[in-house]
Amino acid sequence: MQAPAFTPAGMNTWQRPCQCKFGIPLHRANVVETATRQLRRRMRIQTAAAATTAEGTATTSTATMKVVQVNLGDRSYPIYIGQHLLNDGARLRKHIPGNRVLIVTNTTIEKLYLQKCIDALKAADSNLQADWVVLPDGEEHKTMEVLGQVWDKALQCRLDRGSTFLALGGGVIGDMTGFAAAAYQRGVHFVQVPTTVMSQVDSSVGGKTGVNHPLGKNMIGSFYQPRCVLIDTTTLDTLPPRELASGVSEIVKYGLIRDAQLFDWLEANMDKLLERDPEAVAHAVERSCINKAEVVAADEKEGGVRATLNLGHTFGHAIETATGYGTYLHGEAVSIGMVMAADMSVRLGWIEPSILERTRTLLERANLPVTVPDSMSIDTFKQLMAVDKKVQAGKLRLVLLKGPLGGCIVTGDFDPAKLDETLAAFCKQ
Repeated sequence: MQAPAFTPAGMNTWQRPCQCKFGIPLHRANVVETATRQLRRRMRIQTAAAATTAEGTATTSTATMKVVQVNLGDRSYPIYIGQHLLNDGARLRKHIPGNRVLIVTNTTIEKLYLQKCIDALKAADSNLQADWVVLPDGEEHKTMEVLGQVWDKALQCRLDRGSTFLALGGGVIGDMTGFAAAAYQRGVHFVQVPTTVMSQVDSSVGGKTGVNHPLGKNMIGSFYQPRCVLIDTTTLDTLPPRELASGVSEIVKYGLIRDAQLFDWLEANMDKLLERDPEAVAHAVERSCINKAEVVAADEKEGGVRATLNLGHTFGHAIETATGYGTYLHGEAVSIGMVMAADMSVRLGWIEPSILERTRTLLERANLPVTVPDSMSIDTFKQLMAVDKKVQAGKLRLVLLKGPLGGCIVTGDFDPAKLDETLAAFCKQ
């Protein structure tokens, strides 16, 4: 049965499948998989060992904190996960070299958490000089023009290479702040304090930074790792329901591509997650960060396995670009894209139809769209997908599901007729 259409308006290869895996030749993929399994064991031990109690410097409240380590040699960094961590200025301060920090936030988060962040840092070190710049809120403002405001502020404050840029906000703020830090004086320090589900479970981890271009999403940017990621899960209490659901789509993605147990858990606990049950939120965020950290440690710059994190993104980015950035939230577009990828995988005979139906049902339960907007045509999809970052030598590569739940492949070696069938099934024109 086809799901009702989603209407945003008004809402306030080189590889052959038998020879390759994750888009890499099998002899290399096996090495990556072995390393990834070893990393997973180490990180689970580190996470369990790091479970501790963190007392906020600005209040007397305490919360259980967990730490996930992103292993990148001398650029490794911790992800702190817990309640009320924004009060823990001392923990954040130790990742800010020098005495100057520029906090980058947006007009929404400014009212909620900017002063709280400043107060916590000042309580930890009265000598720390904190400046800030407030950007407009929304994906439509993820542009080079708006990004220039960060550099303008840094220059006005005469910040030097020893300074730190602190991203306080969601994925847009994190991506833009990271890119600003990478480019300012050819690189200054950078820390992430994500405040949305999307940024906490995905975009704040791994060092992808950048801005959008009118012809393509996230086309201008760089890989630039933060010194730490501090996740205060209580900031999700002020997140609008639509933003919450958007972030959940990325959690579902981990379940589809590599963590079947997480997918099963989401099926059993989606209602608790949407109700923001603290234990459910903490589990989902931690499990997502572990998955993301493992992949980043194995393939920092997306030469192989990291590309699997883009399940649904090629279709989703086309929707975001065609409808105008901000019309669909990123997670909403990715939700549609994941259903399209699952549909194509079924048509290729790579997964059982039941996985497609479970995916569609779970995303619908999360109040996410699963159908393409009426304005999207087959030609529009093809034109925009042709400039996707995974295109190599003019050949489109897609992340598709393969095998049992939790298996996927990055490949350009598929029957193009099946892509046409999927686009025809979802597009009305």
